[in-house]
Amino acid sequence: MPTDIFTAVGTNIQEKATMIWNVADLLRGPFKPHEYGLVILPMTVVKRFHDCLLPTHSAVLETYEKVKSLAVIDGFLRKASGYQFYNTSKFTFSSLLADPENIESNFRDYLNGFSSNVQDVLAKFDFENIIKRMVESNTLYLVIKEFASQKGYLGPEKISAVDCGYIFEDLVRRFSESFGEEAGAHFTSRDIIYLMTDLLLSGADMSRQENITVYDMTMGTSQMLSCMEERIHAVNPEMEVTCFGQEFNPSTFAIAKADMMIRGGNPDNMRFGDTLSEDKFSGYTFRYIISNPPFGIDWKREQKAVEKEAALGEDGRFAPGLPKISDGQQLFVLNGLKKLDQRGKMAIIQNGSPLFSGDAGSGPSEIRRYILENDWLSAIIQLSTDMFMNTGISTYIWVLDKNKPAERAGKVQLIDASRCFTPRRKSIGTKRNDIADSDRELIVRAYSSFTEGVFGDKGGVYCESKIFNTNEFGYSKIVVERPQRDENGEPILKKGKPTPDSSLRDTENVPLAEDIDEYFKREVLPYAPDAWIDRAKTKIGYEIPMTRYFYEYKKPEASEDILKRIVELENGIAESLKKLFGEG
Repeated sequence: MPTDIFTAVGTNIQEKATMIWNVADLLRGPFKPHEYGLVILPMTVVKRFHDCLLPTHSAVLETYEKVKSLAVIDGFLRKASGYQFYNTSKFTFSSLLADPENIESNFRDYLNGFSSNVQDVLAKFDFENIIKRMVESNTLYLVIKEFASQKGYLGPEKISAVDCGYIFEDLVRRFSESFGEEAGAHFTSRDIIYLMTDLLLSGADMSRQENITVYDMTMGTSQMLSCMEERIHAVNPEMEVTCFGQEFNPSTFAIAKADMMIRGGNPDNMRFGDTLSEDKFSGYTFRYIISNPPFGIDWKREQKAVEKEAALGEDGRFAPGLPKISDGQQLFVLNGLKKLDQRGKMAIIQNGSPLFSGDAGSGPSEIRRYILENDWLSAIIQLSTDMFMNTGISTYIWVLDKNKPAERAGKVQLIDASRCFTPRRKSIGTKRNDIADSDRELIVRAYSSFTEGVFGDKGGVYCESKIFNTNEFGYSKIVVERPQRDENGEPILKKGKPTPDSSLRDTENVPLAEDIDEYFKREVLPYAPDAWIDRAKTKIGYEIPMTRYFYEYKKPEASEDILKRIVELENGIAESLKKLFGEG
């Protein structure tokens, strides 16, 4: 699904975001650099609301005068405004500037005129306290003046909903960067999102008219949801798409809800809370799920709630197992699987840990077992390093499908796309690489073809696909015992059976596809004829060692060539020293 949106979004959009962020020049002193976003983000949202409502402002005021005595007036005012929100204040940004002496009281009057759903957005920004600080520092009037200028205009006829999403995204990135260690926690760049959307929609029949539901369990500013909606409508503009999302960060949640209102969606589908401990969509199922949850972050805060839900078994989300407390990313996978409908498909970003961490029988291994034995894993795509602004490590897109096509049944496709990227001219944090249109098309072609092989030029940009049977990732961990012996070297027996010597105890991982007894005869008994298997201790484990599957042996340089290079270096050094001391 080609697009030039990522590359052509427009320098204009970035320039608009830069101009808005430059309001920070007015805040230096009263606000610290990492606090600039506390002013700029909510003011951008308020100004976007303002500019969207401006053409119908008079109509809303007239309607309000007619219906203000009625018990329920929201419907009338929304119809008059043309949006899911409205404002009944007489003020606009222009009229606010006309009365600088009363800027605080008038601005508060303006904000209080917004509908309750906008009030909820502003409350999540803690905007009341920010206004107080601007008043105390005499910056409120100046900030409003900047946003009221032509460069601060955010009306829909100039800035589309998609473009406004980019602006919000860019501002959040700048705000995140100013926090250092928190940088990028809420930011997934569009190149990665478009790859995820295209993987999800690969092979989908978009010709049928139906309501498609999309859910993001860690939605940030909801840009993954808007990208999915955009991609679906690019294929079928008539398709009805309903987006749902949950977010725990108040500021990014506020932006997501504001963005949904402006786009004409249902803002009630954007819900605030911790997905792991406060599931706001219990009982819901969705056709598509797209998420980039935090990885490498502990779940101590949610531990009590998660363990309580895990005890519910199949009635909860976490029955298969719990990961180690230091890393909760697999909990989000389980949440997603619980919420996929019977035709559902999910794309979720993980780091390397969920591929292999945890021994047989551990929580992480049991989660992998649950996924693989239910045959829900369609593919895993390894991305290049340096793809995210806050981490340079390798990341992976897991594609899970509850309705795998027949040719994928019992199979898992692994794609190494670590060399399928385009270097950025200028890095953003640790993001030095992009997935350009051509890169994305190559990866999606490898996925959709469902064949083994190299796609692209192995001397340059390429990805490699390999296909495995599901059970190839499983193994039986057997415990091998050997007997204690007495002084004469004879086995010590108890009730006629040899007593195991714990110091000689060993384990073996036997592939599930292989017979345990045959393996034992071949690999153990020739070296320990007195050994036996304690079958009561056998455990099933699963791991997906992608690095091993794609490892390519590189023949080391011949010793003669190494010696030749060393001699050349030594001769060169000797010659340089001779010249140096000779000249001295």
